[in-house]
Amino acid sequence: MLGNDLSGKDLLERLSIVLPTYNERENIIPLLGQLLTCTNDYELEILVVDDDSTDGTTQLVKDLSSRDRRIRLIHRVGRSGLASAIKEGLMVATGDFIAVMDSDGQHEPKAVINALNKLRKDNFNLVVGSRFLKGSEIRGLSYRRTGGSTLANSFARFSLPEVYSHLTDYMSGCFVIDLNSCDSLVRKVDVNGFKFLYELLSVSGGKISAGEVPLTFQPREYGISKLDMAILWDFMISLIHTFTFRFLPRRAISFALVGAFGVLVQLISTNIIMNVMNYKFEVALPFSVVIAATSNYLINNALTFRAHRLKSLGLLKGLLKFLLVASLPVLANVGLATTFYSVVVSNAVLAQMSGILVVFVWNYAASSRFVWNTP
Repeated sequence: MLGNDLSGKDLLERLSIVLPTYNERENIIPLLGQLLTCTNDYELEILVVDDDSTDGTTQLVKDLSSRDRRIRLIHRVGRSGLASAIKEGLMVATGDFIAVMDSDGQHEPKAVINALNKLRKDNFNLVVGSRFLKGSEIRGLSYRRTGGSTLANSFARFSLPEVYSHLTDYMSGCFVIDLNSCDSLVRKVDVNGFKFLYELLSVSGGKISAGEVPLTFQPREYGISKLDMAILWDFMISLIHTFTFRFLPRRAISFALVGAFGVLVQLISTNIIMNVMNYKFEVALPFSVVIAATSNYLINNALTFRAHRLKSLGLLKGLLKFLLVASLPVLANVGLATTFYSVVVSNAVLAQMSGILVVFVWNYAASSRFVWNTP
């Protein structure tokens, strides 16, 4: 049973614990119960940052917070994302120290206290609960997921400043931070990034002193993991973003990668229409351009702009807008490619590439604004 509000402990230092949630109704009650009794050495503040859950998590936490003032609900409507939720929780927290952990019960509350003790003892800015440090135990990941996390950490280590090479888990969702020393860096974190911890280390330029404690990673009792293709896509974008010194916007990188796939779709479509259906290049090209544009739209809607994802009738309306926005560059694409093919060299691949390069910037800027309503 959840405890009552702590009283008479105003002189204690304050520990804030940030719990990003989405559809964790079955997991949140036992976790809060464990957290509220995990220490008597700090005044606790537990911030549940909920992305408008559909399973009743929001109302449940609201009810609990009305009975125990140590629990606070941040109900987010119209904005979502794990990194975004963590950043918002950190910015709202009032603690002297702030812990972040998953709300699915896979992180043990004692790991937070161990990390906090290490942060204070060794004067670190940040201490991570690592699944791969000596003494850690992984009970809640399949061999495939463990292998994938190990590979992701290897790529992350290679992309981050060398001062962080001693860390073993850049993908962890469990860490304790002294926000007073890291506030300016936390503000710079791109909330569209893959993992908050990785993004924070990336923007820090090696300025954060960081350590680790071993973590026993528990199996999830209820619900399913939220790891999906979009998360893996975010990781690839994060790596490219870091390797390019964060010069290009993340969304532009994603749009360009989708566009590269669209190039393949257009080239293959043109080849099929010309060689299987026996149409001339000038006839085949407009059809293949529309096919490629449609595939680009659907993939961008699922990945690049998924925070503003269009659904149902909105998806169809969005496609029409996308094709309308792209119509001018599509005409330029077709016209330039046809002219190149007729005048410069009769090479279908080179002709199409000349048209594609001309229209990329327009498609990115215009569709971002008018299709998905993002700046």
